[in-house]
Amino acid sequence: MTVCLLLLSAVALAAAVPVPRVLTRAAWPDRDPVVALWVWQCLVATVLLCCLAALVLGTAAVFHTVRDRVFAPAPPAVTAAYDLSAASPWAAGLTLLLACGAGWTTAMLARELFEARRRRGQARAHLRERAPDLPAGLPASRGPLLVLEDEYPDAWWMPGSPPQLIVTTGALHRLTDHQLDAVLTHERGHARARHDWLLHLSTALATGFPRVPLFAHFCDQTHRLVELSADDTASRRCGHLTTALALIELNQHRGVLSCASTHRLLGERVDRLLEPQPRLHPRHRALTTTVAALVPLLPLLITFAPGLTALS
Repeated sequence: MTVCLLLLSAVALAAAVPVPRVLTRAAWPDRDPVVALWVWQCLVATVLLCCLAALVLGTAAVFHTVRDRVFAPAPPAVTAAYDLSAASPWAAGLTLLLACGAGWTTAMLARELFEARRRRGQARAHLRERAPDLPAGLPASRGPLLVLEDEYPDAWWMPGSPPQLIVTTGALHRLTDHQLDAVLTHERGHARARHDWLLHLSTALATGFPRVPLFAHFCDQTHRLVELSADDTASRRCGHLTTALALIELNQHRGVLSCASTHRLLGERVDRLLEPQPRLHPRHRALTTTVAALVPLLPLLITFAPGLTALS
């Protein structure tokens, strides 16, 4: 068991500290943000699986009741392979630390979901005040697209049930038809990819563990890459130039596209659209996606290796 815990700790540290720093310095994520988002998710999943596997093994070593439940279906040779009876004091301390971390992570995720639901409720209440429902007997024309009477140019997607795409009359007056289509396609790209869930996860982990490089970089890069991914969705349908002009027209007076964007990010996005780089080669995309998907299997392989060896 000691060897398993050491290996799991080594994999978690490698995925949490040096790998994110290398990934943030790489240039290829700008060329294919969807693949980059997948790689970040796999890294996070690897660290969480390492912690979960170490927690289960440590708890089984410290508490006999848990050990009997976890290894009840296993032959005696498998239980003996993990040497759970030789739990050292540091293993008990590590288990306590991991249990606290698991509880804190759950609390941060629950807090983020609660806050997101509260913010959505407030936003929908504000929308009902600005765009009340039609009187009974009139046809309901709201649908998935809601137009607000407002001189301030803006467009955004509000997740929820049902989801709502909102655009102001200021945006309708400022943008051409093709530019408006690019903006709406951008927002629909966020909705189809469920970027809101990814943003909630990254924000919760970064808030709960601000000193962990992986979670801090994951939050920053997620906010950046989801915008690049939605830009690519819009540019593939409406063209790079049209999408760039739409961003400029919609944001030239304020410098942001949404609350999560920054002035610097907007400039990077416009430059990227005006000078598009080729996407990764399909072979490289497939290789990167496959390798990233295999990395979270390492904690499972380390955890089950002693039992599989004993059975063979």
